[in-house]
Amino acid sequence: MQGCRLAVDIGGTFTDVVLELPDDRTVSGKVLTTLGAPEKGVLEGITRLMSQVGVAPGDISMVLHGTTLATNAIIERTGPRTALLTTEGFRDTLEFALGHRFDQYDLELVRPGPLIERRLRLEVGERMASDGSVLKELDEDGVLRAAEFIKSENIQSLAVCFLHSYANGGHEARAREILKGECPDLYVSLSHEVCPEIREYERTSTTAANAYVQPMMVGYLTGLAESLSAIGLECPLLLIMSTGSLTSIETAIRLPIRLVESGPAGGAILGQHIARELDADQSIAFDMGGTTAKIVLLNDFEARHSRSMEVARAHSFMPGSGIPLRMPVIDMIEIGAGGGSIASLDQLRRIAVGPESAGSNPGPACYGLGGILPTVTDADLILGKLDPDEFAGGTMKLDEAGARAAMERDLGAPLGLQVQEAAAGLAEIVDENMANATRVNAADHGDQVETRVLIATGGAAPLHAARIAEKLSIDKIVIPADAGVGSAYGFLMAPVAYEAVRSQVLFMDDFKGATVNSIFADLRREAAEVLELASTSSDFKERRYVEMRYLGQGHDLTVEIPSQNYGDGDHALLEQLFHQTYEKNFNRTIPNLGAQALTWTLVLFLDEPEDALQAGKERPSGTQAKPEGAREIFDTGLGRTVKADVISRQSLSPGTEFSGPAIITEEQTTTYLPPAFSGWINANHHLIMERREEE
Repeated sequence: MQGCRLAVDIGGTFTDVVLELPDDRTVSGKVLTTLGAPEKGVLEGITRLMSQVGVAPGDISMVLHGTTLATNAIIERTGPRTALLTTEGFRDTLEFALGHRFDQYDLELVRPGPLIERRLRLEVGERMASDGSVLKELDEDGVLRAAEFIKSENIQSLAVCFLHSYANGGHEARAREILKGECPDLYVSLSHEVCPEIREYERTSTTAANAYVQPMMVGYLTGLAESLSAIGLECPLLLIMSTGSLTSIETAIRLPIRLVESGPAGGAILGQHIARELDADQSIAFDMGGTTAKIVLLNDFEARHSRSMEVARAHSFMPGSGIPLRMPVIDMIEIGAGGGSIASLDQLRRIAVGPESAGSNPGPACYGLGGILPTVTDADLILGKLDPDEFAGGTMKLDEAGARAAMERDLGAPLGLQVQEAAAGLAEIVDENMANATRVNAADHGDQVETRVLIATGGAAPLHAARIAEKLSIDKIVIPADAGVGSAYGFLMAPVAYEAVRSQVLFMDDFKGATVNSIFADLRREAAEVLELASTSSDFKERRYVEMRYLGQGHDLTVEIPSQNYGDGDHALLEQLFHQTYEKNFNRTIPNLGAQALTWTLVLFLDEPEDALQAGKERPSGTQAKPEGAREIFDTGLGRTVKADVISRQSLSPGTEFSGPAIITEEQTTTYLPPAFSGWINANHHLIMERREEE
């Protein structure tokens, strides 16, 4: 049975494992994430699954892995002692940030503190000009003094970010050489390697974050690789990046910040694949696990990508309230709304849900592992959506009495509500949070929501997808096969790709084709070196982008440009493409105003032919599903209890139809079908839910 592939996704509550067999069949499993030693949960899940199927370690050809460990370390501030070495006079760049208030009306506004405290931000004499020329040589004695301070303070990791180093990284490289000579065990992140782009604050913030998570991620990744080898898995270990593409463990160790959205990217990849199957060019990939919910709007079957993101926002929907990272990433909304999200009462005695999560330890109250606070999973159990004896395929027995006690103590009694009413309120709040996050993101980009297809993955998403669709006036929902482990399943579809970037300002009036050709040649070499570590093939394809703006503007637009050799006269082509992009975004152009290019990007990817997609749009003929029983469920949309059929998804074949209210059970998740929806199974075994026309 050689040629099997494993995909592993570590979440805040569960670790999901999917095993792909040579005949394209997949089997999957879930285990509780082992916080503090996440590799233990990974090994437990892998060995359990291989034993279940009868696969030997030598049959595994590849392990694909995604994780939110880097994100969690930044949010929870659990990184090691980290310092910053910067140009003299610029130690407070992280503190000054962008020099504005993200909420000008909040008089008690509190900014998130920088990852590196002021006393650990060091200065050294040196200066580069914006064109890369040396204005002041590096003070090497100053670097040696910094090394002494680093040793005395037991610093484990250092970010080096000199002014204009994106144009010339020579001083940063020399500083690392000196520092490693004095402190050989020190982790050193250089800004011209981590983020070779203009914008001093974002570059410094990104480099500091890379340094902050690197020791932890290096220890985890190397330890995981050794543990996999110890059980006989000698195959390559590839990591999923925030762009949704795969890279080598060597690159992940050098640039761990690119793994910040590693786990959530899998759900977006699966969503794109399902959207193409169904010919749903406008859709929403919605992934809800145990700790967070992720929402990605797909236009023309593709997720929107961005060059920047924020983590650890103090206010969920307030740009500028988090730590900015400048790197390629899928543009997604991520909020603290998962099965383990904890509910409480705020100062106005309103129910608030998240962002704190019970995680896997102690977990929701109903897990019976020591958790005593009410969570979303507790509410779903109390509302009748979960069977306490069949949770996680029967591997866990849920404690309904414990869930009711937590709900009564923290929400019901203080608000004068019955336990079921409090649970319904909790569910409504979390569903509205997710629906509102989708509305806000769509409005920010001028997108519509109502006409889209909602593709729901993750252990908790199928329970909540219908209510969110009702709130958003969406008529069609898709629950893919293996939805409960959707992110891990998406890893198996991830392309091998890498995005290389460099800032170099070029005015169109002074455009030099040779300069552009040289930039892209360097970027291709950089990207090819990474891909050659992750693939034996060299059949790489590329896409090119440039960020452009009108003279005097502070923001820029990403413009896709042809992959070709450029001549001096090709500035007209770039200007034309920029004007088209600007008009598409703002419905106008600005005449008689010159343009400039700032940052150049090359995406190199392995050209793998897509497998022919099976028919997914057509509806097969079939029969009516046979329920296994029925149970009462409190429907939060109707505000009353309904009697729902209980149907095993394993018993459903393509074409099988059913009507709401119904509960569709499977090992990894449960789907709730409200009375207003009917459902059927398509040719690819995906569950399709459609709103019935009102009679």
